Order: sequence, then C-alpha cells, then structure tokens
Amino acid sequence: MTPRTASRRVPLSVLAVLSVFFLGPLTSCQNAQPTPAVIGSGQPTVQESDFRFEISVPASVLDETLTGRMFVVISRNNDVIPRYGERAVRFQAGRTGVPFFGVDVEDLRPGEPAVIDANTFGSPLESLLELPAGDYYVQAVFHKYTQFNRSDGHTVWMHDDQWEGQNWKTSPGNIYSDVQQVHIDPTAADTIRVEVTNVIPPIDVPPDSKYVKRFKIQSEILSAFWGRPIDLGMVVLLPEGYDEHPDVRYPVVYSQGHFSLAAPFGFESETSTFREEWLGPDFPRFIAVTLQHPCPYFDDSYGVDSPSVGPYGTAIHEELIPEFERRFRAIPEPYARVLTGGSTGGWISFALQVYYPDFYGGTWSFAPDPLDFRNVEGINIYEDVNAFHKVHEWRTVPTPNSRVPATGEINLTSEQRNHFELASGTKGRSGEQIDIWSAVFGPLGDDGYFAPLFDKLTGEIYPEVAQAWKENYDIRHYLETNWPTIGPKLVGKLNLFVGTMDNYYLDIGVKHTEAFLESTTNPYYAGTVTYGAHGGHGWRPMTSAQLLRLMAQRIMENRPAGTGVDWMY
Repeated sequence: MTPRTASRRVPLSVLAVLSVFFLGPLTSCQNAQPTPAVIGSGQPTVQESDFRFEISVPASVLDETLTGRMFVVISRNNDVIPRYGERAVRFQAGRTGVPFFGVDVEDLRPGEPAVIDANTFGSPLESLLELPAGDYYVQAVFHKYTQFNRSDGHTVWMHDDQWEGQNWKTSPGNIYSDVQQVHIDPTAADTIRVEVTNVIPPIDVPPDSKYVKRFKIQSEILSAFWGRPIDLGMVVLLPEGYDEHPDVRYPVVYSQGHFSLAAPFGFESETSTFREEWLGPDFPRFIAVTLQHPCPYFDDSYGVDSPSVGPYGTAIHEELIPEFERRFRAIPEPYARVLTGGSTGGWISFALQVYYPDFYGGTWSFAPDPLDFRNVEGINIYEDVNAFHKVHEWRTVPTPNSRVPATGEINLTSEQRNHFELASGTKGRSGEQIDIWSAVFGPLGDDGYFAPLFDKLTGEIYPEVAQAWKENYDIRHYLETNWPTIGPKLVGKLNLFVGTMDNYYLDIGVKHTEAFLESTTNPYYAGTVTYGAHGGHGWRPMTSAQLLRLMAQRIMENRPAGTGVDWMY
C-alpha cells in the first residue's frame, strides 16, 4: 500500500523531500535527506551557505564501501553522561537533546567524505544555519546498514542489531570520531573535516551466575523472513532453592520491555531491595524471564506478527518459549504463565494475553503504549487530518507529544518528536518509537519498508493506513470485535495500571479500553484498572515483590483441581 497523493498543489521543494523518504537511499551524500525548513517560512527551501562538514572513514579503519547513515552531533559541552559513564558528545543526542544532523550514504568509498551542510535535516535545529556562531564540541558517528533479502521478495537496507538494542550510539561495528572542539560560523565558507576512526567493539554479555542465566538462539522462522540470521534470547532469573529442589517445576513470569541484558526486576542492581526479597524465606518461588527480541526497526519487535517486522509472535511462541521450557523446569501450562511489563512492555504483555488468550494465565500491564489509537502520543489517527496540529474551526494548535506530569507543561510537540525521528533515520530507520509503531501496526509499503501513517515532514495523515492500524492492532477495537470468542478466555486475566498524568498520554488509551471492558457482559471481564492520581509514566502502585506475591496468589486460585504447589516451599 502506498500513501495517497495530496490533493493540494505541492511545491517542487516538498516533492524533492518526499522522493527521498519514499524512494530510498540515494548515492549522493549531499541529497539523501530531507531539505530543512526555514523557521516561520511554512515550507522547505534550499539554504544558501558554503559551510559544511566533510566526514570520512579512512581505509586504515575499514577498507570497504559503506551504506548507512552519517551523523554529526554538536554540543556546548563535553560532560560525562551518567547513563553511559563516559565523556562523549554523541550520547547527548536524543529526543530532547543537543543538535545533530544525519545524512544517508550508499556505497561510500574509504576516504570519500559524506557531506553535512545547511541543507541537511537535523533536530532540534532543522538546519545548521540556525546554529549561533561560537565554539562547540562535535562528534561524528557512522551507523552501518546491512542488506536484507527478505522472503517476500523485497530488498531493504536496515541496521542489523548486534545485541545492543538498535542504538546507533553504541552498536558494535559502528564507527565514531574523537570529540573535537571547533569554531562554527554557519555563515562562513568553512569546511570542518572529521574522520571516524573508532570502531565500537562487540557487546560484553555478563557471565551467568547461580541465579541469572542468559541464552540466545537463532530463529529459523525469522531468519527465513529477513534473509539473514536473526536471534532471540532470554535473561532467566531462577528462584532460591532451584538447584536444591531438582524435582520441582515453577510458574513463570514473563517480563516484557525494551531490550536489556539485565536480570528481571533489577535483581542485579546494587540499589534495589528486590534481591533480598526474592531470596528470602517467605517469598513465592517463580522463574522470572526477560524476553529479548530486537528487530531491524527497533530494540524490541513488540512480540507480534507483522508484515513489515516479521513473524515475531510466531517465533517467540513456537521457538523461544519452547526452548526455554526445555532448558528450565517451568510448569508448561497456561495458568502458570503470567505476564507483566511497563510502557512498551505494558503493551506487549497486554497484547500477548489478548492475542494468545489460551497460552497465558494473566497480565499485569503498566502504562501500556496506546491500546486505542484515538491517542497515539497526542495524535488521533482516525479523526486528525494532520499529525502535527489539530484544527478547531478557526484555530490551529500544535499537537502535544509529551508533558511534564507535575505541571502539565508540554515539553515536546508531535512535530518536534517526529522531526527528531526523521533526522535519526529515513524510511522508518530511526530506531525510535513512532517508527516502530508504524512498522508493527501498519501495512507493508511497495518499497519493502512499512507504509507510513503520515508524512514525517509535513504531518499529513494517510487514512487508509490508519484503517490498517485499526484492523490489525487497535487492541480495544480487537477486544470489542472479538469479545464473544475471546472474552470467556480472558475473564479475570486483564489488569491495567496507569498514572492520570502519564508523560505520553497513555492514560487515554487505557480509559478507552476500560470503557469497553466495563461494558462487557456474557462474560464480564472481571479484571482491574487502577489509576494513579497525577502519576507520570513511571507511576507504580506496588513494588515488584508485591506484584509477584499477587501473581502467586492468582496462580494458586486458578490452578486446576488437584494440582500441587510444591513450588511454594
């Protein structure tokens, strides 16, 4: 499916931009990105400036042609970034971070420069011309793409995840420059030359311990779809006494979320009290697992089958979980498989319970990503004409993307959020949130990438794509449409938690879903929806240990008659 053509007259400069987004990477480094918009101009224009960055990969570092995306990140400081524990400007780029600019490159030869100039699209500044003259720290990064010859006949260029979780700042094999302090005057005819010379090494997977085990398998199903090896994995947390009770089988809590090598529930964290409770004498004995399923679009596949992302739901349930149950002493029964997760993991855990109602025994889902697409980080995909603003007869107002829970202040608009993603990668290759929703929920485009829900530059929404989202993965709509069939299998299994001031407006989707669930009869859903007054995205009404005790109680209540509970030693 391809997006419809706008009926209004489109300026040639806009058509040039759209051709980049829909037709794929170009061989010219200078032209393979959207043309930036002049602030206040209302439409993109070509910028007149001789200032430029020329960024190259020397043959001594990598003697082969390169296809991918070249970035330059610009900051006023070179401070240590606590999350990464090192001083590197590239780590300052983010949805509310410092300016960065990116350009697609194809078959870039060693030593040949990728050019970033005033016509290269960036975020939060769309053009280098918006940068005040001054002294800055800069760092360049080359983000490597790999060719995938998919089983559907499409050939696409994507980032092949290296078990880092789709992060161009940290992915093994990507190449970055040293940080340089330079003077930038975008009005001057200057060229700043940068070489990327530092190759990011492979991920160091933590070793197994008595309680924490990690394993990874190559998925035959996904590898066949993508035409390259695709891995799935798990981090497994074993209960106290697992080795000492070799005949005991245990219920399993499947913890969903963004890609991570860490143990579930912060077990290995030095600041967490969970470890002490997990190992304590009166704690229910579970096996807890974190699923790992990064895909070429994102650090997580969302755990379902999708025409653009691939059959991840099938692979997880036919390959990964069966392999886990072969390796570890899990109770292989629905009543003993429970789900939880927050945000992305909140959506996955709720979706898996709904789409696989016979496989799982209940979900406790926190702040799930949109369960109803009438609010997708501020966008009503069914009624809004444009993803970036809402029209109220005589007034046009920006669509908010995220807010500060304490004050309600908007800290990012939808346009800013999506332009950040567009600067991070064309054709949905940003590795960011809106793009993965588009990849999972929407249809396949004619070029092999997903058909976008809206134009990333202008915000124009494509109604036929919105309809495909609804038919496939609007979970509230799915529940309502299929309740006579799936309702009896979901009684007592659906539990939702969200703050009423969720940073990303995720409480709206929960409210729509609750309205349907509370209307159910024959059967009534008999689950729970819990709101935290003024709570933000991280709001939780209970600790992880308290949650697991609640799950254990529910498992004991729902176990088949005559089933023992020797795991409650």
